[in-house]
Amino acid sequence: MTKQCHIIIETIDWQGIALSVAYEPNWLSMEGEYTVAHLQIEAVAPERAPLPITETGYRSHFLSPEEITEAGGAVAYARAWLDYAAQSPEWRKHMEAARQMSLF
Repeated sequence: MTKQCHIIIETIDWQGIALSVAYEPNWLSMEGEYTVAHLQIEAVAPERAPLPITETGYRSHFLSPEEITEAGGAVAYARAWLDYAAQSPEWRKHMEAARQMSLF
């Protein structure tokens, strides 16, 4: 039996960073309570730019498809996750350092 993939890919802008948001609602091709969705978020311009949810610019996340639906879709889920994580002191410190030019 061959697994059929249904992946939805959208490109969005988040705070000046172009992101690819790929969403596969039924990653395991199973039905019922065992359905697992797969969400991938990747910075594409600048390529692999750090994000508040990953230092490498790429994040793979498994969750229930219901969580995506409740958030209003994969893009809405990704934006909400990024916006929430961007409130952390670590991300704010990162952004402040990126704004200031280094003299050394």
